[in-house]
Amino acid sequence: MPVTADIVASYRGPARVMRRLLAMGRREERALAILMAGCVLVFVGQMPRLARQAHLTGEDLDMLMGATLLAWVVIAPLMLYVLAALSHLLARALGGQGDWYGARLALFWSLLASSPLLLLHGLVAALIGPGPALNAIGAVWLAVFLWFWLSGLRQAQRPAT
Repeated sequence: MPVTADIVASYRGPARVMRRLLAMGRREERALAILMAGCVLVFVGQMPRLARQAHLTGEDLDMLMGATLLAWVVIAPLMLYVLAALSHLLARALGGQGDWYGARLALFWSLLASSPLLLLHGLVAALIGPGPALNAIGAVWLAVFLWFWLSGLRQAQRPAT
């Protein structure tokens, strides 16, 4: 199934999509590609907000974009690997029986699948600016991200059958 169809399917049932991704077998390059695609989409979603910020404050847009690119394409993936490891350890402590790969895939897929809301967040930040609309979109993204992540982690930590 194409990635875009899986993203749409995640909004209907994230556990089903995670089961399908896990059934495809352990492929580290797939997990890394999902992570990098998610991080690049987050960066793209920040570009309109950065353009607005540069226009309003007079800051250099290239510097803002360079720092954001470094943060999301170099540093964030490393931090997300650490967060996935911590989530796996917590799940194991709570009785989970999955592996490290499943925990990584659940987190990385959650970021990618929730990225359309981050793109919307960037547009709202650029066109409307700070306020209730931006806060509402951010809260919706956070709720959806956590829903996808916890549903995916639950599937990944089930005993192998």
